[in-house]
Amino acid sequence: MLEQILEKENLTKDDLIYLMKLTKQDDLNKLYEKAYSIKEKYVGRKAYYRGLIEFSNKCVKNCYYCGIRSGNDNVERFDMTGDEIIKMAKWAYENNYGSVTLQSGERQDKNFEKFVKNMILDIKKVSDGKLGLTLCLGEQTEEVYREWFEAGGHRYLLRIETTNEELYKVIHPDNDIHSFQKRVDCLKTLKKIGYQVGTGVMIGLPGQTEEDLVNDILFFEKMDIDMIGMGPYVVHKDTPLGKDAINSNLNTEEEKYKRFVLGLKMIAVTRLYLKDVNIAATTALQALNPLGRELGLKAGANILMPIITVEEHREKYQLYDNKPCIEDNAEECKVCLTGRVSSIGDIVGYGEWGDSPHFKRKNL
Repeated sequence: MLEQILEKENLTKDDLIYLMKLTKQDDLNKLYEKAYSIKEKYVGRKAYYRGLIEFSNKCVKNCYYCGIRSGNDNVERFDMTGDEIIKMAKWAYENNYGSVTLQSGERQDKNFEKFVKNMILDIKKVSDGKLGLTLCLGEQTEEVYREWFEAGGHRYLLRIETTNEELYKVIHPDNDIHSFQKRVDCLKTLKKIGYQVGTGVMIGLPGQTEEDLVNDILFFEKMDIDMIGMGPYVVHKDTPLGKDAINSNLNTEEEKYKRFVLGLKMIAVTRLYLKDVNIAATTALQALNPLGRELGLKAGANILMPIITVEEHREKYQLYDNKPCIEDNAEECKVCLTGRVSSIGDIVGYGEWGDSPHFKRKNL
């Protein structure tokens, strides 16, 4: 049955559920190999870099899984200066990274909005307009999204985390600033403005089923998403969800391995179903397995986000425990990651934006 499903051009929901429930290593290898062949055909054997600048861990939200949630008093809060951000963006440009990503905790104050706009303009200026720019800055008004887009931000990643609304309520406070519908509406607004729109989910959340994950993939399709950043759920000990997972024996090595495999399956099945979207091999994979990002690429991913945050702030931006690479500098990350890419036979798309082929196809 597996071979028949893998040869189908158009998969059904039942097919997707069947693939997400695979457990035998031989079957998983066949799944990953097929996904890699689809990746090669539709997006190529190139990994595109998004140099990740995590410029602030201040956040108005209090999500139950996140290490920089507003209620975590153990976090040392920081804001990078504009000069620090531009220094790292310039480093990315000089080292032939095609793009950078600006990421921070969620804020909606006027000073933040203006600061981000100025950073976008300055990044475009120091790179002669050659650096691609992804924003990962949470929920904003249409006016702010449009202002940032017109300044030069052209990709936006806003993770939905789960499309099961009941599960969404379990992992977020039940109030207006943690609204599921508002997040969906923001994705629609971003799409309307013209961004390449990205979203993603956590994989292996307590209470989450394979069908939930398949529904996530169908949501990506319904929303016509261009890029997907998703990874296995990794516990942060200073969060309500993390404490519950630890107390419920859901953070054992066995459970971590299950979530890791589920993450690889999710990449592979998404690649089979959506074919020409960009998919990231996230650092969360590497947090659970030293070879996580390589295996993510082999399962169908084609985007990597090497951290280029200023060294003194890296340890303060931990959404989950055991985050990889926080002790490395940007140069060390580059050398390490390039070796990881070449080890599986892929190449790095240096100097290329690596925009989503799905987005390009829609806009021909």
